[in-house]
Amino acid sequence: MAYITGLRRNKTEYTPEFIKAIDEETCIGCARCYKVCAHGVLAFEEVDEDDSAKMFMRVANPDNCIGCQACGRTCSKKCFSFEPVLA
Repeated sequence: MAYITGLRRNKTEYTPEFIKAIDEETCIGCARCYKVCAHGVLAFEEVDEDDSAKMFMRVANPDNCIGCQACGRTCSKKCFSFEPVLA
C-alpha cells in the first residue's frame, strides 16, 4: 500500500495527512480552525438541541484540503482526525 508523498525543501520525503473528520461532540464551535484555514475546507453547522442552538465546524470542501493540518494544531479540543491518501 503506497501513500502520496511530498518533498520538503531539504529534499526529504513526507506523507501529508488530510482532514478526515471533525468530532462534533467535542467541537465547541470556537472557529479557530476556520480562521486558520485559507482553503475554505471548513464551514459552520448549527444544531438546535432542546431550545438552544449549538455551533460546531464541519468539513464542507474536503477536496480543498492541502494536508497542512493547521486546523488540527489550533484546535484546543483535539477534535480533528487526519489520514494520508493512497496513491
